[in-house]
Amino acid sequence: MRHNRAGRKLGRVSEHRRALFRNQLLSLMQHERIITTLPKAKELRPIAERMVTLGRKNTVHARRLAARWIADREVIKKLFSEIAPRFANRPGGYTRIVKLGPRKGDGAELAILEFVDYKLPEAAKEKKEEKQKKAKPEELRQEQPQP
Repeated sequence: MRHNRAGRKLGRVSEHRRALFRNQLLSLMQHERIITTLPKAKELRPIAERMVTLGRKNTVHARRLAARWIADREVIKKLFSEIAPRFANRPGGYTRIVKLGPRKGDGAELAILEFVDYKLPEAAKEKKEEKQKKAKPEELRQEQPQP
């Protein structure tokens, strides 16, 4: 029986698993959105939420506790000055997991882990519109009269 055995091992030793979560947490704080497998996202979510909660406290002690997980000073600065103040009035639930479906190569279930107030950048929206325009040249060819 697995009483009192929380967390997934993810096929890694504990040092590797901790390093994986540190790297993913750093990427999440930098980009505010990451694509990973569903089990990894589910394990990373409580760590990320804890970091935002520390950011809301905005004390020296909270910064030092956050530095245990986040090695980059610029990212810590972003967490305490940009990310955490956005959630000042929210009692919890700072992240969301959106399922994407199976990965093509190995069938692993993919998911997006992002902050709940994440908005796509304008550049990404423009690229999406360009892809839609490129997908419709067949319609344009049919509309043009043939000589």
